[in-house]
Amino acid sequence: MPQLAETYACMPSTERGRGILISGDSKSNSIVYTNGRSVVLMNLDNPLQVSVYGEHAYPATVARYSPNGEWIASADVSGTVRIWGTRNDFVLKKEFKVLSGRIDDLQWSPDGLRIVACGEGKGKSLVRAFMWDSGTNVGEFDGHSRRVLSCSYKPTRPFRIVTCGEDFLVNFYEGPPFRFKQSHRHHSNFVNCVRYSPDGSKFLSVSSDKNGIIYDGKSGEKIGELSSEGGHTGSIYAVSWSPDGKQVLTVSADKSAKVWDISDDNIGKVKKTLTSPGSGGIEDMLVGCLWLNDRIVTVSLGGVISIFLVSDLDKAPTTLSGHMKNVSSLTTLRSNPRVLLSSSYDGIIFKWIQGIGYGGKIQRKENSQIKFLAAAEEEIVTSGFDNKIWRATLQEDHCGDADAIDVGSQPKDLSVALLSPELALVSIDSGVVMLRGAKIVSTINLGFVVTASAVSPDGSEAIIGGQDGKLHIYSISGDTLTEEAVLERHRGAISVIRYSPDVSMFASGDVNREALVWNRASREVKLKNMLYHSARINCLAWSPDNSRIATGSLDTCVIIYEIDQPVSNRVTIKGAHLGGVYGLAFTDEYTLVSSGEDAFIRVWKLTPQ
Repeated sequence: MPQLAETYACMPSTERGRGILISGDSKSNSIVYTNGRSVVLMNLDNPLQVSVYGEHAYPATVARYSPNGEWIASADVSGTVRIWGTRNDFVLKKEFKVLSGRIDDLQWSPDGLRIVACGEGKGKSLVRAFMWDSGTNVGEFDGHSRRVLSCSYKPTRPFRIVTCGEDFLVNFYEGPPFRFKQSHRHHSNFVNCVRYSPDGSKFLSVSSDKNGIIYDGKSGEKIGELSSEGGHTGSIYAVSWSPDGKQVLTVSADKSAKVWDISDDNIGKVKKTLTSPGSGGIEDMLVGCLWLNDRIVTVSLGGVISIFLVSDLDKAPTTLSGHMKNVSSLTTLRSNPRVLLSSSYDGIIFKWIQGIGYGGKIQRKENSQIKFLAAAEEEIVTSGFDNKIWRATLQEDHCGDADAIDVGSQPKDLSVALLSPELALVSIDSGVVMLRGAKIVSTINLGFVVTASAVSPDGSEAIIGGQDGKLHIYSISGDTLTEEAVLERHRGAISVIRYSPDVSMFASGDVNREALVWNRASREVKLKNMLYHSARINCLAWSPDNSRIATGSLDTCVIIYEIDQPVSNRVTIKGAHLGGVYGLAFTDEYTLVSSGEDAFIRVWKLTPQ
């Protein structure tokens, strides 16, 4: 069975103009955040050690560790809260339908027996507190009229709950059972986050009006505020207390994080302003933060996690990044197969180094969307949704000047001849476009609907697959195509075609879940009955020694076949990617890399048979 060797995690889902709430566990030094339907647990000591919970039926919004670190409560946009164990296989304890709309924040009580959740109610309650094992209500929460963005549970007796939201209010409840006590309207804009200090003596609310206000933890009266001197110049999205309760961390849309000293007379003064390296665009706005033990964690809108050491705040932070959307293309560099390039359709290309993980973001001059990515020697070729093909030289961490070639129609597939890389073949609906360098040398109408294509490494032959399931083999001479043969074996539209590294074979997959391996010289089927996926095949990859082939499918599985053995000896990786597998690449004979809809990239070690 293939072993999962490394996981390159996705980043938290972010949204412009909203904070995100990440949480942590001080015992295991882990943080937990959400992206799509995945709840991601990442260990800060070793960011390649990542585990994922994918059982939510709807996109998850927030997740929190219980006070003892044994359980996690996670919530989603449908208003459901799931409570599950952090150990052995994430066993589900309970699932409750808490609100009728999306949940924006939830908190455990300090004894781990109650949970309070808040969010959108669609006409019903906006806040609910319930027992964690039975789901029974513990109190009535009136007083909010619009979406409630954050809630906090007082960590010491007597228990209190405080909530804040889009109606500019901070509401204070006493209990249990909880009853409305009082409401504050000191803020003049959305109140984005409210948090109790670890000793429960005070709580702090921050708002889009750029202010933070400190209240007494037991009575709920306003007792102080964050000083405006050196304060934030943009909306404050999140706040986190230091473990000793003497300092707080805030992050804002002004692209900075600030550490504040809270004095005995409850006035916050800026002690240090933290800026993370970035281009200064809107993707550098900070939307989430966490103070965990001796580390400060901030999250930017573009999905970069920066980790600062509290003991040395002048030191540059460790940065982690990754995809936030479906990773649709994955390719290795021929000069160094341990370096991977991956792209997601939002136009971001990342570089990954096996054994290290995140190797930097490839800066591009233009930010068009990406549908396909191919890498030849020192050059990357991308195609998007705007009928254009981009060819750009690849330097260490950025692209050189890019040439845009308009092919006049939406590209369906893209392949580059590896040994003569100026030749690229782009398939469009009605046929193919041949490029040499940045010039279109010919546009050929083939008379059938093209769905996939591949060009041989020396640029002498092309295989083009159609909507009708036929494979057409053409020889290339100059800039013309001559049809040599038509192979009819597939029962569905061809989705992917790949030559083997030594060009003695090629493989094809279709939307009817079948893959075939062909002998190139005789054009006979070499390996058949590869019918073990339950949905369309999205991608396939050959191992460098031509001995095995891997297929990835919409059914979330990866299947590996040995070429010279019967298909019954196949190896299946079930549930490799939530939502489907979209990219596959071998980096050596026994290492397979996969990427998928869940924005993760995973490295698998195969065991020699």
